[in-house]
Amino acid sequence: MKYIRRWCLMRSNNDENLFEHSFQVAVIAHALALIKNKKFSGDVDAEFVATASLFHDSSEVITGDMPTPVKYNNPSLKNAYKDFEKMADEKLLSMLPDFLREDYEKLFNLPSDSAEYKIIKAADKISAYIKCAEETSAGNSEFSIAEKTTLEAIKAMNLPEAEYFMDNCVEGFFKPLDVL
Repeated sequence: MKYIRRWCLMRSNNDENLFEHSFQVAVIAHALALIKNKKFSGDVDAEFVATASLFHDSSEVITGDMPTPVKYNNPSLKNAYKDFEKMADEKLLSMLPDFLREDYEKLFNLPSDSAEYKIIKAADKISAYIKCAEETSAGNSEFSIAEKTTLEAIKAMNLPEAEYFMDNCVEGFFKPLDVL
């Protein structure tokens, strides 16, 4: 995962790899799950969500990082890439000893209508937003459109926990330690 570079179609001030991204998504997803449970009467397993988040892009070890504008450009390509991701996940799972496979399958194969899946998707988008905002605040205008569209995508998810996080927590990602 540390060798898979993200945002490959854009010039970045700071490169980001899949390993770093997955950790950040796990931290954000864990917070979103806790916010959902404590603020919005949810009932999700925050530790499971954090763990599943660590593996949310594991298929990219085999597929590489497909840029979002390319991946979602047309329905046929999107469906083909989803099939390719699923095949890559199966390849990774097949490398595990039989006694571990079932546990990892639960992490890799979340139902897309589950609260856990939606939280991980929101955390993934929030992580992307943070990257875009960091780049634009450092003067890299290449990320300005992605920042706006990612923020719109987060809002369109209509997840109260994501809205709460964006209103109350995301600001901390942009402050230096001595200000925090």
